[in-house]
Amino acid sequence: MIDRYWNRIGGTLVTEFQAVPRSNGVARRLLDAVILPDFPRKLAHWRDVSLAGQHVIVVQAKASRLGMYLMGQAIFSAELVRTRFAPASLRSVILCSKDDSVLRAFLVSYPEVEVVIDEAAPVLPSEAR
Repeated sequence: MIDRYWNRIGGTLVTEFQAVPRSNGVARRLLDAVILPDFPRKLAHWRDVSLAGQHVIVVQAKASRLGMYLMGQAIFSAELVRTRFAPASLRSVILCSKDDSVLRAFLVSYPEVEVVIDEAAPVLPSEAR
């Protein structure tokens, strides 16, 4: 899903971006992906990029219906990047295989969060409707 999205928008892709390192009393936080759309199309490691002053897209992906867990990841991933890395601009993208009209409405309060439905992603039979 992330690769399909990256193919559409380009830029430098960093998968499993470390937003917070593990330390005493703190769990390591990895983001599914970070894309730097103004940079050349390539793969990079999180150690090799700086987000400060850059246009940043944070991506959280799950091949299932939009859910609260994924929404929370997208909202808090954006907050982590905003507060820890000082980007010039920030978008948080939720990639999922199906929408949920009830939950989607709650994202109105978070204009930096966008839901992208990946029509090519597999859909569990229980979520087909």
